[in-house]
Amino acid sequence: MKPDSVLKPLIIKGKHIKAPIIQGGMGVGVSLYPLAKAVAREGGLGIVSSACMDRLVSKRNNKKVNTYEAVYEEISLSKTPGGFVGINIMGALARDFNDSVKGALDAGADAIISGAGLPLNLPAIQPPRDTALIPIVSSARALEIICKKWEKLGYRPDAVVLEGPLAGGHLGFRIDQVTLESNKLENLFPPVKDTAMKFGDFPVIVAGGIYTHHDIVQFMSQGADGVQMGTRFLATEESSATAPYKEAVIRAKEEDIVVAHRPGSPCGLPFRVIKQSPMYVSSLQQLRKPKCDKGYVLMKDAEGKFTVCPAKEDNKDYFCICNGLLSSSGYNPAEEESLYTVGTNASRVDKILSVKTLMHELAGTGI
Repeated sequence: MKPDSVLKPLIIKGKHIKAPIIQGGMGVGVSLYPLAKAVAREGGLGIVSSACMDRLVSKRNNKKVNTYEAVYEEISLSKTPGGFVGINIMGALARDFNDSVKGALDAGADAIISGAGLPLNLPAIQPPRDTALIPIVSSARALEIICKKWEKLGYRPDAVVLEGPLAGGHLGFRIDQVTLESNKLENLFPPVKDTAMKFGDFPVIVAGGIYTHHDIVQFMSQGADGVQMGTRFLATEESSATAPYKEAVIRAKEEDIVVAHRPGSPCGLPFRVIKQSPMYVSSLQQLRKPKCDKGYVLMKDAEGKFTVCPAKEDNKDYFCICNGLLSSSGYNPAEEESLYTVGTNASRVDKILSVKTLMHELAGTGI
């Protein structure tokens, strides 16, 4: 192994993460404790996704739990001696956001990563103690806004994840910005690194389209402190995605991966999917009648109640991501069609690997 290909540890809030690899928090029900624990055991930062956690854990335990209890349990189950685990909490899941944060902090999560909206009040919810608070951004401007807001709350990001437009799931770009040269990850990185330096020199982790050990080395040689990767961990033995979901990833060709928009996510952000996803196919024909019986992406109405979701009223421009993604996790496949979200590089995945094998490959150490 060449000396320049040895990956340096990722140090966040005094925690030395041996492999500078954060496994993406893929919701719904893909990144649960079996995946996060396996990644932590191999020296990376394992991440669970908070999305719909209450329903997933209630079904697993055959006993109703709330969001706080579910998150607390999932973090606790993810822990492994000497390893590091955290959680991804989407800002778009506004109804359950605070309870998810509190559950993660009380369970002693090593990190909370938050995107799909700017987590402007994250440090104010509860004192984070040893837990690192890490926003996800898609631009230097977004990071600057967060840093200035957090400064007023007496806090500074412990790290930042810069997510480019090749990522899976929700993208932090307008649909007409996704393919711009200026928005390539390597072009977004320098100003974000400069902003991180300006506000305290905290680590910058890059995400979106990173696939190989060589990719990791390239970005770290340019000054990145680590990487976040989702799609590669989606196709692992320990991932909680259903067998049909994993098979769809293995079968997917480059032309099968599209950015859904009109019809798209009710969150209003472009959303990358496999175009053969049953719910996406149906949405193109407006086959599913609009309804909302899960409500995770509800926004507040004029009275301050969580009642507003475009997919409740409109099946022409939106599809129900709550039910589509829950179906992909095996929660309700008999009632709802599945929705398979992936990153751009899903077309390169040709087999299911163990986390151990994948982590050795990504770290460049072999087995």
